Amino acid sequence: MAIRCVLRPLVKLMLARGVTYIYLADLLKGLFVEVADKEFRSGNKPSTDSHISLVSGVHRKDVKRLRRGVHSNMETIPAVVSLGTRLVSLWANSPRYQDENSRPKPLPRFISEGGDISFEGLVATVSSDIRSRAVLDEWLRLGVVHFDDQRRVCLNVEAFIPAKGFDEKAFYLGHNLHDHAAAAVYNLLEGTRPFLERSVHYDALSIDSITALADQSEKLGMQALLAINKNAMELEKRDAAGEKPTQRMTFGIYFFSGPAQDLEPKTDAIKGPGSTAMK
Repeated sequence: MAIRCVLRPLVKLMLARGVTYIYLADLLKGLFVEVADKEFRSGNKPSTDSHISLVSGVHRKDVKRLRRGVHSNMETIPAVVSLGTRLVSLWANSPRYQDENSRPKPLPRFISEGGDISFEGLVATVSSDIRSRAVLDEWLRLGVVHFDDQRRVCLNVEAFIPAKGFDEKAFYLGHNLHDHAAAAVYNLLEGTRPFLERSVHYDALSIDSITALADQSEKLGMQALLAINKNAMELEKRDAAGEKPTQRMTFGIYFFSGPAQDLEPKTDAIKGPGSTAMK
């Protein structure tokens, strides 16, 4: 079933990091209570413990205990991610930090070397409280930047994706998978004006073909991400002057490959060698 397929890679992650079934079961119990309380109320009235127990299947005594806890949908964003996304967005999209091919320039480390068009100057435009050396050391650790032969700071990727920091990568795991799942669930349950949520898949390709498609996907995907990011940054500046409630958005692209025999389960959508399906 669909839930089994969705949970399998997450169970692999949890086992790899020492998260046991007992811990997950207790976590799920709290989530069932939280979602039942928020999303499945009867009219506009606050839900009773009995109603939540009926909807969720969690014992009423546990419901009462769990509702005392404070739940929040707010993400805890690691500081390096919050600052990093703004810096990379500015570096990748502002013409002053781009070369003639509209790619992020290698930046001298210090203002004394490159003026405002330096890594130190870049950090100063976003935050006056954080020293550029601290950002640089952390980005070198995470694999976001590297030095070229002139000791200039070069961006390794055109979107902020830490290569090493587990907490930072775990943040993106939660953020991206939540929004992908939320879009898919909305489309399945609501049926009105569905979110964009599409994929193409084949199951009879060679390793060489997979490599070629992965390279093409990365190239085209980054072009799309950069275009959306640039437009969103401009629109956000314009919208900042308004007084309407703000909205958030996520636009994502992914690519995955693995042995065809590991596909679970076989469905009518997978017709056989060379087949494809768009979703």
